[in-house]
Amino acid sequence: MDHRVHTVVDSPVGPLTLVAAGRALIGLYMDQQRHRPPAEAFGEPYCTPFTEAIRQLEEYFAGHRTEFDLPITLGGTPFQRTVWAALRKIPYGETVTYGQLAERIGRPRAVRAVGLANGRNPIGIIVPCHRVVGATGGLTGYGGGLERKQHLLNVERRGVERRGADQRIRVAVV
Repeated sequence: MDHRVHTVVDSPVGPLTLVAAGRALIGLYMDQQRHRPPAEAFGEPYCTPFTEAIRQLEEYFAGHRTEFDLPITLGGTPFQRTVWAALRKIPYGETVTYGQLAERIGRPRAVRAVGLANGRNPIGIIVPCHRVVGATGGLTGYGGGLERKQHLLNVERRGVERRGADQRIRVAVV
């Protein structure tokens, strides 16, 4: 196992534990998150490699960042990594259903497996598993809790609304 370090930062959705191996982020876990590894798997406390991740998370929660630009390493099975890669392609402020995500990866009958892989996502928020909803559009199955999922979707909805207002202002000024 690579040398791991971690830090805990406050956020609008509660404490977030960031875990790195080398220069790559390998984990972002919420407090009391389902499938959260034991604390000893996080390595020693250390802040330095997380400065950029913390800055980008703050920008995201403020509604000023729509994409993350951080070195990440995703473990997991090949199927899980395929699902997690598809999650990163869901646009900011949009949602897809588990069925749509299964179709996007070419496995339309693997809806349940997609849901399980989604729940095992080791880098929440940055790999946006919160953008996946139930077949009817309702909030379902979020390892950090449905209140947190709703909060993250609201952050993005407000960001989209603000960008739309900013765009209308720019067009009106031109």
